[in-house]
Amino acid sequence: MLTREALLNRDAADPLRSFRDRFDLPDGMVYLDGNSLGALPKDTAARLADVVAREWGQDLITSWNKNGWYELPLTLGNKLGRLIGAAEGQVAIADSTSINLFKVLAAAIALRPGRKVIISDSGNFPTDLYMAQGLTTFLGGVDLLVVDETEVAQSLNENVAAVFLTEVNYRSGRKHDMAALTQKIHEVGALAIWDLAHSAGAFPVHLDAAGADFAVGCGYKYLNGGPGAPAFLYIAKRHQHQAMPILSGWMGHAAPFLFDLDYRPADGMRRALAGTPAILSMRALEVGIDLMLEADLSALAAKSTALTEVFMRLVEQECPGVFGNVTPADPARRGSQVCLTHAQGYAIVQALIARKVIPDFRAPDILRFGFAPLYVGFADLWDAVAHLKAIMDSGEWKESRFAARGSVT
Repeated sequence: MLTREALLNRDAADPLRSFRDRFDLPDGMVYLDGNSLGALPKDTAARLADVVAREWGQDLITSWNKNGWYELPLTLGNKLGRLIGAAEGQVAIADSTSINLFKVLAAAIALRPGRKVIISDSGNFPTDLYMAQGLTTFLGGVDLLVVDETEVAQSLNENVAAVFLTEVNYRSGRKHDMAALTQKIHEVGALAIWDLAHSAGAFPVHLDAAGADFAVGCGYKYLNGGPGAPAFLYIAKRHQHQAMPILSGWMGHAAPFLFDLDYRPADGMRRALAGTPAILSMRALEVGIDLMLEADLSALAAKSTALTEVFMRLVEQECPGVFGNVTPADPARRGSQVCLTHAQGYAIVQALIARKVIPDFRAPDILRFGFAPLYVGFADLWDAVAHLKAIMDSGEWKESRFAARGSVT
């Protein structure tokens, strides 16, 4: 039987425990929503103040050269590459996940002329599907096939140009086997695109080792880059020369300050850029990435597995038979989140938030708990489940105030 004392002992022995003090977490709050918005690193405010006062305020436009602004999308991309298993020169920081998916999906389709199908699964994040729908409508002659997440491999054939999948299902926590699926995709001559929004920073990713062709992801979840932080994209070195950008902006030009009237793509990952980079947001994201790079990634993976396992055991122990659980029991098949189900899930989540336990809700009935290994502790899990048990035992969630729906759930 799990006890709070035993979990406090696990916290004391946790090799990542010191990282908790590097985040500005509100007193008395149990924050289990880092898979939606990461916590604020304590160094971020001072770093941004310096960027505003010195780099922008004093150095002004000279900062593009003097302070590395021009190269930042690529230098920061190389740092991030170390967290997602990508050798240098394959990652750029730019735009949003949606825009970057549009870029790489268009490039993949162009690299497989004559193939008329792209595949995704029904567990993919909706924005990915929406962007693919828009692209196929624009292009014409290319169809989007959405299949169940367990049927991707069986749906492959030689008419498929590309397959794009989110590694960790945002509503269940189910994790695809990236290496195995990428191999199967390649066996039919198609290209593999991975969305790492719920992976990067939660556990190590191995893009190069898996043979991935393209990848995208966001900076505001486990990477702790702040709300609306810039996203990233990965293009395997072997594709970079042939991957023509569908969004041919000036920052992707071979020589943007020659101001040619005709577009010529830059070499390497620079061609994946479009507009002027958002420097303030990138500097904030850099703090989160630098902090993550200080951690032992094997310890990060082990703690992610342990946190999710302990939370599931606690729910079974303290709230037996109350909730469903759609998250896989096999640690190799789950990300760093646990997704419980209950018909009144929205109201229960609101009741938890009122008690300063912060998960989130995903329609139609999912209570989603995310575990950021750098700042979530094992005793936090006990406290969260204790509040959950109290809410269910008392019927507190039935209060009318918890039924009111906000714009963001």
